Amino acid sequence: MEGDPLVVPSALDGERVDRALAMLTGYSRADVQTLIRDGDVLVDGEVVAKSRKLVAGEVVEVLAEPSGVPLPVGEDVEVVVVDADDDVIVVDKPAGLVVHPGAGHTTGTLVNGLLARYPELAGIGDPVRPGIVHRLDRDTSGLMIVARSPRAYGALVAMLAAREIERHYVALVWGEPSSKRGVIDAPIGRSSARRTRMAVREGGRDARTVYEVRATYDEPVVSLLDCRLETGRTHQIRVHLSAIGHPVVGDGTYGGSRQSLPLSRPFLHAASLRFRHPVTDEERRYESPLPPELREVLDALGRSARTRPED
Repeated sequence: MEGDPLVVPSALDGERVDRALAMLTGYSRADVQTLIRDGDVLVDGEVVAKSRKLVAGEVVEVLAEPSGVPLPVGEDVEVVVVDADDDVIVVDKPAGLVVHPGAGHTTGTLVNGLLARYPELAGIGDPVRPGIVHRLDRDTSGLMIVARSPRAYGALVAMLAAREIERHYVALVWGEPSSKRGVIDAPIGRSSARRTRMAVREGGRDARTVYEVRATYDEPVVSLLDCRLETGRTHQIRVHLSAIGHPVVGDGTYGGSRQSLPLSRPFLHAASLRFRHPVTDEERRYESPLPPELREVLDALGRSARTRPED
């Protein structure tokens, strides 16, 4: 799974891309050269040769993980655990925390923090992302389910595929949707223009997002939405909302960064989860309040509200 774009620091100005990328990611030089050979390394959006020399400020994008990605180990990474039993862990992830190791993030991830607390996770599911059955983007905050036992892992994967886990997100978007409620049913695949981005495109994987407008504001014109995932594609909510002309505020990747309402992260928060426990069959519900940086945005907008979340 690709990581976030890497900006070439001044210290690596003039360095060969294979050597620089090995230093930036922690991957071996041989693994990096294989990625470059396979066309999985872009510099400012272009495929390059391993001997290409970098310039400070250029953006390097890694589109795949090498086969030799080191297995994660436990680290002192703060993780907010909402609930845990022998089979399931529910965490509340802050924005800025990467879920599992990948290009440019071989340490310091949510998985590293969980392994320090629950070392038995090392044997659950994919060894590079143990226990992980679904993800949140780095800059998306909120609730995630992690499997703590093999039986829970298999059951949760099946439940997600069968759309039996209810996941609601709060998103602030530009503009005002034409209808108060709607369903975005559009396939999502990797963008042909930028492989690190996703796009609505023919031949993509089925994707459905249900939304409802909770509040609208006039200064600037933005809307607060409740979004429910019926599928779980990469960047799904962000891509779908951008595709209908209402990108998420603060989302620079999909057209949501604007000076009239600056925000250093997308206004997207995984606010609630509802599912049946994969072993006990007990119904579980969890809610997570908006983090302070998003709450402050709504408080500042409040005076221009036409409809409010509680209406």
